[in-house]
Amino acid sequence: MFIQTESTPNDDSLKFIPGVPVMDDGTAEFLDTRSALASPLALRLMGIDGVRAVFYGPDFVTVSKDSETSWAVIKPEVYSTLMEHFSSGQPLFRSEEERASAGPQDTAILDSDSETVAMIKELLATRVRPAIMEDGGDIEYRGFTEEGIVKLKLKGSCRGCESSAVTLKTGIERMLMHYIPEVKGVEQVLDQEEAIALDEFQKLEQRLAKDSPRKDSDMAHYMSP
Repeated sequence: MFIQTESTPNDDSLKFIPGVPVMDDGTAEFLDTRSALASPLALRLMGIDGVRAVFYGPDFVTVSKDSETSWAVIKPEVYSTLMEHFSSGQPLFRSEEERASAGPQDTAILDSDSETVAMIKELLATRVRPAIMEDGGDIEYRGFTEEGIVKLKLKGSCRGCESSAVTLKTGIERMLMHYIPEVKGVEQVLDQEEAIALDEFQKLEQRLAKDSPRKDSDMAHYMSP
């Protein structure tokens, strides 16, 4: 078996392609050891020091690491873990029930859905999701507000990736607004952990911006005759 790798827009996420089907239908994401208990492969991958998330696509596995760990350190162990699993023919999940509950049900059209919501889900499932999976990620539909805002959650390699946030606004938002007049915008839904990280990053940017004028002033003082 030969496992290929593909880079993603997120430097901390790599897409591993084993050459065999992974998820026959849908996707699954594991962000901690507890959620990974449903899948022996995910549990082993999450046990590798530095791995912080595992994502299953139709024919790939996206592994995300923390920024302090080098791919050169963990990639060999990820390779061997994937190789051993897919060569053994072991099931991806411990049971069919756990497999069914792991995949997203977000774009399943319900009887209670309005015509607008049904159209949004259809576009997300047929146009958006396949394109995002090319980069080793996925999106999850989280709702449609009375103000016309579609709420989406980024998953896999898209989680925490700056370019994905741009794609969300310029690509997905533009397409949904083009085909569905009722859609007025798209908003990203963040986990508590992601919200805290974003808040800390914004605070750091503000501190750097405040320090910059003072440093420029000091430099000008030293440079003056």
